[in-house]
Amino acid sequence: MAEQFQKGTLYLCATPIGNMEDITYRAVRCLREADLIAAEDTRHTRLLLSAYDIGTPTTSYHEHNKAEKGPQLIEKLKEGCMLALVSDAGMPAICDPGSDLVQMAIAEHIPVVPLPGANAGLTGLIASGMDTTRFTFVGFLPKTKKHRRPVLESIKDYTGTLIFYEAPHRILAVLAEIEDALGDRKAVLCRELTKRYEEYLRGPLSQLRTGLEQEGVRGEFVILVAGAVPQEDGSSDDDYASLVRELMDKGTDKKQAIRTVAQRCGVSRRVVYQAVLASEGSSAP
Repeated sequence: MAEQFQKGTLYLCATPIGNMEDITYRAVRCLREADLIAAEDTRHTRLLLSAYDIGTPTTSYHEHNKAEKGPQLIEKLKEGCMLALVSDAGMPAICDPGSDLVQMAIAEHIPVVPLPGANAGLTGLIASGMDTTRFTFVGFLPKTKKHRRPVLESIKDYTGTLIFYEAPHRILAVLAEIEDALGDRKAVLCRELTKRYEEYLRGPLSQLRTGLEQEGVRGEFVILVAGAVPQEDGSSDDDYASLVRELMDKGTDKKQAIRTVAQRCGVSRRVVYQAVLASEGSSAP
Protein backbone atom coordinates (compact mmCIF):
# COMPACT_ATOMS: atom_id res chain seq x y z
CA MET A 1 0.00 0.00 0.00
CA ALA A 2 1.31 3.44 -0.92
CA GLU A 3 2.46 5.72 1.86
CA GLN A 4 -0.01 8.38 2.94
CA PHE A 5 1.79 11.71 3.07
CA GLN A 6 0.76 13.83 6.03
CA LYS A 7 -0.34 17.44 6.27
CA GLY A 8 1.69 19.71 8.54
CA THR A 9 4.85 17.71 7.80
CA LEU A 10 8.20 18.81 6.41
CA TYR A 11 9.46 16.35 3.80
CA LEU A 12 13.13 16.44 2.79
CA CYS A 13 13.28 15.28 -0.84
CA ALA A 14 16.55 14.23 -2.46
CA THR A 15 16.88 15.33 -6.08
CA PRO A 16 19.25 14.22 -8.88
CA ILE A 17 22.86 15.44 -8.83
CA GLY A 18 23.12 15.29 -12.61
CA ASN A 19 21.24 12.46 -14.26
CA MET A 20 17.55 13.40 -14.20
CA GLU A 21 16.54 9.74 -13.75
CA ASP A 22 18.20 9.53 -10.34
CA ILE A 23 15.08 10.31 -8.34
CA THR A 24 12.89 7.86 -6.46
CA TYR A 25 9.24 7.07 -7.16
CA ARG A 26 8.51 8.15 -3.60
CA ALA A 27 10.15 11.56 -4.10
CA VAL A 28 8.23 12.17 -7.33
CA ARG A 29 4.95 11.34 -5.63
CA CYS A 30 5.81 13.52 -2.64
CA LEU A 31 6.64 16.49 -4.86
CA ARG A 32 3.41 15.94 -6.78
CA GLU A 33 1.20 15.70 -3.68
CA ALA A 34 2.84 18.47 -1.64
CA ASP A 35 1.00 21.75 -1.16
CA LEU A 36 4.22 23.71 -1.65
CA ILE A 37 7.85 23.03 -2.64
CA ALA A 38 10.61 25.14 -1.06
CA ALA A 39 13.65 25.28 -3.36
CA GLU A 40 17.05 26.93 -3.43
CA ASP A 41 16.56 28.09 -7.00
CA THR A 42 12.98 27.79 -8.24
CA ARG A 43 14.07 28.14 -11.88
CA HIS A 44 16.39 25.14 -11.53
CA THR A 45 13.79 23.08 -9.68
CA ARG A 46 11.13 23.80 -12.30
CA LEU A 47 13.25 21.94 -14.86
CA LEU A 48 12.99 18.82 -12.69
CA LEU A 49 9.28 19.33 -12.05
CA SER A 50 8.63 19.82 -15.75
CA ALA A 51 10.45 16.58 -16.57
CA TYR A 52 8.06 14.67 -14.32
CA ASP A 53 4.95 16.71 -15.09
CA ILE A 54 4.66 18.09 -11.57
CA GLY A 55 2.63 21.28 -11.21
CA THR A 56 3.07 21.93 -7.47
CA PRO A 57 3.69 25.62 -6.58
CA THR A 58 7.25 26.54 -5.59
CA THR A 59 8.76 29.16 -3.35
CA SER A 60 12.37 30.18 -2.84
CA TYR A 61 14.25 29.30 0.32
CA HIS A 62 17.99 29.89 0.27
CA GLU A 63 20.94 31.27 2.24
CA HIS A 64 20.08 34.91 1.55
CA ASN A 65 16.40 34.82 2.55
CA LYS A 66 16.31 32.07 5.18
CA ALA A 67 16.03 34.47 8.14
CA GLU A 68 12.82 35.94 6.73
CA LYS A 69 11.44 32.95 4.80
CA GLY A 70 12.13 30.26 7.39
CA PRO A 71 9.57 31.51 9.96
CA GLN A 72 7.01 31.97 7.16
CA LEU A 73 7.40 28.35 6.09
CA ILE A 74 7.12 27.19 9.70
CA GLU A 75 3.82 29.06 10.01
CA LYS A 76 2.52 27.36 6.87
CA LEU A 77 3.47 23.98 8.33
CA LYS A 78 1.69 24.82 11.59
CA GLU A 79 -1.40 25.70 9.54
CA GLY A 80 -1.37 22.21 8.02
CA CYS A 81 0.68 22.70 4.84
CA MET A 82 2.48 19.67 3.42
CA LEU A 83 5.87 21.14 2.54
CA ALA A 84 8.57 19.47 0.43
CA LEU A 85 12.07 20.90 0.75
CA VAL A 86 14.62 20.38 -2.04
CA SER A 87 18.12 21.61 -2.81
CA ASP A 88 19.47 22.27 -6.29
CA ALA A 89 21.02 18.80 -6.29
CA GLY A 90 21.25 15.88 -3.90
CA MET A 91 20.11 15.72 -0.30
CA PRO A 92 18.64 18.90 1.20
CA ALA A 93 20.09 20.15 4.51
CA ILE A 94 23.62 19.09 3.47
CA CYS A 95 25.76 22.21 3.10
CA ASP A 96 22.64 24.34 2.58
CA PRO A 97 20.15 26.29 4.75
CA GLY A 98 17.75 23.36 4.82
CA SER A 99 19.39 22.36 8.08
CA ASP A 100 18.18 25.63 9.64
CA LEU A 101 14.60 24.91 8.59
CA VAL A 102 14.84 21.38 10.01
CA GLN A 103 16.00 22.75 13.37
CA MET A 104 13.17 25.29 13.42
CA ALA A 105 10.62 22.58 12.60
CA ILE A 106 11.89 20.30 15.36
CA ALA A 107 11.76 23.18 17.85
CA GLU A 108 8.08 23.64 16.96
CA HIS A 109 7.38 19.88 17.22
CA ILE A 110 6.65 19.67 13.49
CA PRO A 111 7.26 16.19 11.99
CA VAL A 112 10.31 15.98 9.70
CA VAL A 113 10.49 13.08 7.23
CA PRO A 114 13.56 12.42 5.03
CA LEU A 115 13.19 10.85 1.58
CA PRO A 116 16.64 9.40 0.79
CA GLY A 117 18.29 9.59 -2.59
CA ALA A 118 21.27 10.89 -4.52
CA ASN A 119 24.26 12.38 -2.68
CA ALA A 120 27.43 13.53 -4.45
CA GLY A 121 29.86 12.70 -1.64
CA LEU A 122 28.72 9.11 -1.16
CA THR A 123 28.26 8.55 -4.89
CA GLY A 124 31.88 9.48 -5.47
CA LEU A 125 33.12 7.52 -2.47
CA ILE A 126 31.69 4.14 -3.42
CA ALA A 127 33.21 4.25 -6.92
CA SER A 128 36.52 5.78 -5.89
CA GLY A 129 38.35 2.72 -4.62
CA MET A 130 39.15 4.59 -1.40
CA ASP A 131 38.49 3.26 2.11
CA THR A 132 34.73 3.19 2.73
CA THR A 133 34.81 1.62 6.20
CA ARG A 134 35.46 4.99 7.81
CA PHE A 135 35.11 8.42 6.27
CA THR A 136 34.58 12.05 7.24
CA PHE A 137 32.44 14.47 5.27
CA VAL A 138 34.20 17.84 5.37
CA GLY A 139 32.09 19.51 2.68
CA PHE A 140 33.04 22.97 1.50
CA LEU A 141 36.13 24.49 3.09
CA PRO A 142 36.04 28.20 4.03
CA LYS A 143 36.42 30.62 1.13
CA THR A 144 39.72 32.17 2.25
CA LYS A 145 43.09 30.53 2.75
CA LYS A 146 43.43 32.10 6.20
CA HIS A 147 40.32 30.26 7.39
CA ARG A 148 40.93 27.04 5.42
CA ARG A 149 44.26 26.28 7.08
CA PRO A 150 42.92 25.78 10.64
CA VAL A 151 40.23 23.42 9.33
CA LEU A 152 42.81 21.35 7.45
CA GLU A 153 45.09 21.26 10.49
CA SER A 154 42.19 20.03 12.62
CA ILE A 155 41.55 17.00 10.37
CA LYS A 156 45.12 16.01 9.44
CA ASP A 157 45.17 13.12 11.93
CA TYR A 158 41.82 11.65 10.84
CA THR A 159 42.40 8.09 9.63
CA GLY A 160 39.29 7.73 7.42
CA THR A 161 38.77 8.98 3.87
CA LEU A 162 38.10 12.71 3.72
CA ILE A 163 35.31 14.00 1.46
CA PHE A 164 35.41 17.59 0.21
CA TYR A 165 33.21 19.68 -2.07
CA GLU A 166 34.83 22.57 -3.91
CA ALA A 167 33.97 25.18 -6.52
CA PRO A 168 35.85 24.83 -9.86
CA HIS A 169 37.48 28.26 -9.61
CA ARG A 170 39.09 27.40 -6.25
CA ILE A 171 39.99 23.75 -6.72
CA LEU A 172 43.64 24.23 -7.75
CA ALA A 173 44.40 26.45 -4.76
CA VAL A 174 42.55 24.13 -2.40
CA LEU A 175 44.35 21.03 -3.68
CA ALA A 176 47.69 22.75 -3.07
CA GLU A 177 46.66 23.71 0.46
CA ILE A 178 45.40 20.20 1.24
CA GLU A 179 48.71 18.75 0.06
CA ASP A 180 50.69 21.26 2.10
CA ALA A 181 48.68 20.60 5.27
CA LEU A 182 48.09 16.85 5.01
CA GLY A 183 50.93 15.60 2.83
CA ASP A 184 50.97 14.33 -0.74
CA ARG A 185 48.34 11.71 -0.07
CA LYS A 186 46.49 9.40 -2.40
CA ALA A 187 43.37 11.13 -3.71
CA VAL A 188 40.55 10.85 -6.21
CA LEU A 189 38.86 13.71 -8.05
CA CYS A 190 35.32 12.78 -9.07
CA ARG A 191 34.24 14.98 -11.96
CA GLU A 192 30.72 15.50 -13.34
CA LEU A 193 29.18 12.67 -11.30
CA THR A 194 26.24 10.89 -13.01
CA LYS A 195 26.59 13.15 -16.05
CA ARG A 196 27.71 12.37 -19.59
CA TYR A 197 31.39 13.12 -18.97
CA GLU A 198 31.66 11.50 -15.53
CA GLU A 199 35.32 10.84 -14.73
CA TYR A 200 37.50 9.64 -11.84
CA LEU A 201 41.04 11.03 -11.64
CA ARG A 202 43.22 8.98 -9.28
CA GLY A 203 46.73 9.58 -7.94
CA PRO A 204 48.76 11.61 -5.44
CA LEU A 205 47.47 15.12 -4.79
CA SER A 206 50.50 16.68 -6.49
CA GLN A 207 49.93 14.64 -9.65
CA LEU A 208 46.23 15.47 -9.79
CA ARG A 209 46.88 19.17 -9.31
CA THR A 210 49.52 19.21 -12.05
CA GLY A 211 47.14 17.39 -14.37
CA LEU A 212 44.39 19.93 -13.81
CA GLU A 213 46.81 22.80 -14.36
CA GLN A 214 47.77 21.33 -17.72
CA GLU A 215 44.33 20.24 -18.90
CA GLY A 216 42.25 23.03 -17.38
CA VAL A 217 39.48 22.82 -14.80
CA ARG A 218 36.14 21.74 -16.24
CA GLY A 219 33.02 20.54 -14.46
CA GLU A 220 31.98 19.99 -10.86
CA PHE A 221 34.21 18.04 -8.46
CA VAL A 222 34.08 15.93 -5.33
CA ILE A 223 37.53 15.56 -3.76
CA LEU A 224 38.38 12.38 -1.86
CA VAL A 225 41.62 12.26 0.13
CA ALA A 226 43.12 9.28 1.96
CA GLY A 227 43.14 9.50 5.74
CA ALA A 228 46.25 9.65 7.87
CA VAL A 229 48.18 6.41 8.32
CA PRO A 230 48.22 5.36 12.00
CA GLN A 231 51.78 5.23 13.28
CA GLU A 232 51.84 2.12 15.43
CA ASP A 233 55.46 2.65 16.36
CA GLY A 234 54.89 6.28 17.35
CA SER A 235 56.97 7.89 14.62
CA SER A 236 58.99 10.86 15.81
CA ASP A 237 60.96 13.65 14.17
CA ASP A 238 64.05 11.40 14.29
CA ASP A 239 62.14 8.72 12.36
CA TYR A 240 61.10 11.17 9.63
CA ALA A 241 64.62 12.53 9.28
CA SER A 242 66.05 9.00 9.16
CA LEU A 243 63.65 7.97 6.40
CA VAL A 244 64.59 11.05 4.38
CA ARG A 245 68.29 10.28 4.77
CA GLU A 246 67.72 6.69 3.61
CA LEU A 247 66.04 7.88 0.43
CA MET A 248 68.74 10.49 -0.20
CA ASP A 249 71.43 7.82 0.24
CA LYS A 250 69.69 5.90 -2.58
CA GLY A 251 69.89 8.89 -4.89
CA THR A 252 66.58 10.66 -4.29
CA ASP A 253 66.91 14.43 -4.10
CA LYS A 254 66.05 16.05 -0.79
CA LYS A 255 62.82 17.73 -1.87
CA GLN A 256 61.39 14.54 -3.34
CA ALA A 257 62.55 12.50 -0.33
CA ILE A 258 60.64 14.84 2.00
CA ARG A 259 57.56 14.59 -0.20
CA THR A 260 57.75 10.79 -0.29
CA VAL A 261 58.16 10.42 3.48
CA ALA A 262 55.25 12.80 4.11
CA GLN A 263 53.04 10.75 1.80
CA ARG A 264 54.05 7.42 3.35
CA CYS A 265 53.59 8.63 6.91
CA GLY A 266 50.39 10.59 6.31
CA VAL A 267 51.82 13.86 7.59
CA SER A 268 52.40 17.22 5.96
CA ARG A 269 55.64 18.01 4.15
CA ARG A 270 56.16 20.83 6.62
CA VAL A 271 56.36 18.35 9.53
CA VAL A 272 58.97 16.25 7.72
CA TYR A 273 60.90 19.32 6.57
CA GLN A 274 61.09 20.67 10.12
CA ALA A 275 62.26 17.26 11.35
CA VAL A 276 65.03 17.25 8.76
CA LEU A 277 66.09 20.78 9.67
CA ALA A 278 66.20 19.86 13.35
CA SER A 279 68.26 16.78 12.55
CA GLU A 280 70.71 18.76 10.45
CA GLY A 281 71.03 21.37 13.16
CA SER A 282 71.71 18.83 15.88
CA SER A 283 74.39 17.12 13.78
CA ALA A 284 76.22 20.35 12.96
CA PRO A 285 79.67 20.67 14.55
